Amino acid sequence: MATFLYKLGRLAFRRRHFVALIWVALLTLAGVGAASAPPAGTTSFSIPGTEAQKAFDLLEERFPGQSADGATARVVFKAPSGEKMTDAAHKATVEKAVADLADGSEVASVADPYQGKAVSKDGAIAYASVRYDVSGMELEDSTKDALEDAAQQARDAGLTVEVGGDALQAVPHTGATEVIGIAVAAVVLVITFGSLVAAGLPLLTALIGVGIGVSSITALASALELGSTTSILAMMIGLAVGIDYALFIVSRYRAELAEGREREEAAGRAVGTAGSAVVFAGLTVVIALVGLAVVNIPMLTKMGVAAAATVAIAVLIALTMVPALLGYAGRRVKSTGAKSRLLGGGRKKKDAQAEGGPAKANLGTRWASFVVRRPLAVLLLGVVGLGAAAVPAASLELGLPDDGSQPTSTTQRRAYDLLSEGFGPGFNGPLMVVVDARGSDAPQQVFTDVSNEIKGLDDVVAVTPPAPNKAGDTATITVIPDSKPSSVQTEDLVHAIRDAGGAVEADTGAQTLVTGSTAMNIDVSQKLNDALVPYLVLVVGLAFLLLIVVFRSILVPLKAALGFLLSVMAALGAVVAVFQWGWLSGLMGVEETGPVMSMMPIFMVGVVFGLAMDYEVFLVTRMREAYVHGEKPHQAVVTGFKHGARVVTAAAVIMMAVFAGFIGSSEAMVKMIGFGLAIAVFFDAFVVRMALVPAVLALLGGKAWWLPKWLDRALPNVDVEGEGLRTAEERGSGPEEDRELART
Repeated sequence: MATFLYKLGRLAFRRRHFVALIWVALLTLAGVGAASAPPAGTTSFSIPGTEAQKAFDLLEERFPGQSADGATARVVFKAPSGEKMTDAAHKATVEKAVADLADGSEVASVADPYQGKAVSKDGAIAYASVRYDVSGMELEDSTKDALEDAAQQARDAGLTVEVGGDALQAVPHTGATEVIGIAVAAVVLVITFGSLVAAGLPLLTALIGVGIGVSSITALASALELGSTTSILAMMIGLAVGIDYALFIVSRYRAELAEGREREEAAGRAVGTAGSAVVFAGLTVVIALVGLAVVNIPMLTKMGVAAAATVAIAVLIALTMVPALLGYAGRRVKSTGAKSRLLGGGRKKKDAQAEGGPAKANLGTRWASFVVRRPLAVLLLGVVGLGAAAVPAASLELGLPDDGSQPTSTTQRRAYDLLSEGFGPGFNGPLMVVVDARGSDAPQQVFTDVSNEIKGLDDVVAVTPPAPNKAGDTATITVIPDSKPSSVQTEDLVHAIRDAGGAVEADTGAQTLVTGSTAMNIDVSQKLNDALVPYLVLVVGLAFLLLIVVFRSILVPLKAALGFLLSVMAALGAVVAVFQWGWLSGLMGVEETGPVMSMMPIFMVGVVFGLAMDYEVFLVTRMREAYVHGEKPHQAVVTGFKHGARVVTAAAVIMMAVFAGFIGSSEAMVKMIGFGLAIAVFFDAFVVRMALVPAVLALLGGKAWWLPKWLDRALPNVDVEGEGLRTAEERGSGPEEDRELART
C-alpha cells in the first residue's frame, strides 16, 4: 500500500492543476445540487420490529385519513390568579382562538376544551388540541404564524398562553461556538507549524471536504428523508477528521523536507507513510459509523452512513488534494525564524548542532522517556483516574427528549409545565392503546374488557372510553399515567398494559398494542440496549482484525481495544455527571437535566472507537516503523513519541475544539454529542494514547510485536511503515515508475 500511495502522492503533486480542478468541480456540483434541491421534509422515525411501531402502522391502516404522522399542537390557556377559565369572558376568548385556528388550510381538526372536557379540576387551566394534515417540518410559515397569532390574541385578552407540541418545531442551529471551535483549530495549527501556509492547508482541505459532504447530504435530504441532525453530525465529524488527516500528511511532508529530499519526493513519501495511516484510521471510523446499521433504526443508520461518507471524502482529499496544494505552496510550508524558534527548531536548533552540542529533546521525547522508566506507576495512575471518571456511568438513565427537556425560555417547555400543573405530570405523556379485535366474535365486549383491565392497574389516572373505527374491529384507548413520561413508573405501566393485553389475547384472540411517543421512547431505549453488545462485538472485532494487519501484532490491537473501553466509559461518566446530575450544567448551557438520550451510549461507542483508533494508528505506526528499522522496543516507543507526540497532541486539541463548538447547538442531541465526543477525545488522546499506551508497550517490550508465524504468513503485507519505499529507492526506481502510473 505504501508504494501505491507513494506513487499517488507524487502524481497528485505533479498534476496539481488537474487534481485541484476535480475537487473544485465536485464542490461546485454538490453546491448546485444543494441549492436546487427541494427542502427536506419530515424525517420518518420508524423503529422496525417494536410494538409501538406495529401499533402505529395498524393505526394508519385501520384509521385512514386521520393523519397519524401529522403535526400536533396544544394551546394551553391559564386564567389570571383568582379567576377561572370557565368565566364568560375567558371562555369567549378561547372559543374565538379555536375558531381562528380551525380556519387554517392545513388544519385537520381542533378540539374545543369546553366540549372535550379539557379544563382542569380547579378551572384555572384549559387546552385546545390542534392536529394538522402534514408534519411539523412541512408546515407552511403562514400556518405557524396563524398558530402564534391566535395565542398572542388570547394573551392580549389577559390570559397566559403557551403552545406545546411539534407544530412549532424549528431546525436546530449550532450557534457561534462552532466558529470559535474552527478558530481554535486555526490557532493550534499555526502554533504547531509556525507557518500560516502550512496551517491553512488542513483547514482549507477540511472545509472543502465538509462542503462536498454536507452539500451532498442537503441535495439528497428530501429523497432519502435525511434530517437536519444528519448534516450537523457529518459536519462535526468531517471537520475533525479532515483537519487531522491533512495535519498528519503535512507534518510528515515537512519532516521529509527536513531530511533534504526534493519536494515531489517528500510529498510522495508523506502520502506513502502518513497516508497509509490515514487510510487505516479512516477505515476504522467508517466501520464504526456504518456499523450503526446493526441497531436497525433507520434514522440512526442514515446518520452513520452520511457521516461515514464524509469521512471517506476526507481521506480521499488528504491523499490527493493535500499533496496537490503542497505543490502550490512550495517551501513556504516550512517554519523559519522566530516562528521556528518557538517550536524548538529552525536556526536555534541548527546553531546548537553547529556548536557540537546535542539538540535539546522535545517534550514528546522527554515524556516518553519518563513513562518508559516508570511504566507501572503511570499505568496504575491512568487506569485509576479513568475509573474514577467512569463512576457516574453506573447510574446512567436512558430516555429520549420531549418538551420537558426544552429550555424554560421556550413556549413548548412552559406549555409542558402548565399541563403538568393543571392535569398532572403524566398528562404530557399519554399512552395510546390500540385494540385489534378483527378476529374476535364480540369486538365491543373486548374493547370494554381491555378498558376495565387497564383501569385496575397502578399509576393510572384516567382511561378514555374506547373509540372504534368505522368498521368496528379496532379501537383506540387513551391512558393518562400518574407519573411523568420519562419516569420508571410510566415504563412499568407500559409493560403492565402489554402483559394485560397478552392475557386478553389468550382468551379472545384480540391483540392489544401500546404506542404513542412515550411508548415509542421506551421501545427505542430497549432496542438500543439490546443492540449494544452485538454492535460492540461487530465493530471492535472488525477493527481488531484490521489493526492486526496494520501492526502485525496480537497484543497491540488488544491493548488498543481495552484502552478504548476505558476512555468511552469515562466519557459516559462525564456525560452523566453533566447532563443527568447537573454538574457544570450552567457552564455547558444545560438548562434542564434528565435522562441521557437513549442513542448516546451506542453512538459514542461507534464514533469514539473510530476516533480512538485514529490516534492509535498515527502514534503506534511511528513506533512500529522505528522497531521494524532496527531500534530496540523501549527506544522505538521514545522515537514514536519524538516524531508523533506533538502532532497527535495538536490533532487532539483541534478535534476537541471542533466537537466542543457544537455544545452551543439548540438541539439537545447535538449538544450532548458535542460534549461527549470532546471529553472522550481528551480522555483517549491524553490519558490512554499518551500515557497508557507507552506504559503498556514498555512493560511488554519485544513481546508487544509478537505474531504467530502461521498468522504472519497468512496476513497480507500492507506495509504501513513504508519499508517498501526504501527498497524501491535502492532499486533506483523513481520518475520512470511515476510516468508509467500516469500513463495507466
